[in-house]
Amino acid sequence: MEKLFDVMSSSVADFKIGKYTFEVGGKNKKQKQIQGIEDAFVVKDDIEYGYLNVIPLWAFGFLY
Repeated sequence: MEKLFDVMSSSVADFKIGKYTFEVGGKNKKQKQIQGIEDAFVVKDDIEYGYLNVIPLWAFGFLY
C-alpha cells in the first residue's frame, strides 16, 4: 500500500496529517487546545458519533 500523507508532530496538538491538526483525548476532552486553529479536529475516545469537528477514535480504525 502506498502512503499518501506523512504524519507529523504538531506544536499545538498531538499530530498533523497534511493541513489537518488532531488532538486526541477522552470523552471529556475540550476544544480549548485547538481553539483558533484552522482545519483542527478533536478525536475522542468513548463516544459513538462525531459532530462538527469532533471525531470518534474508533473511526480511525477504518483508515487501514
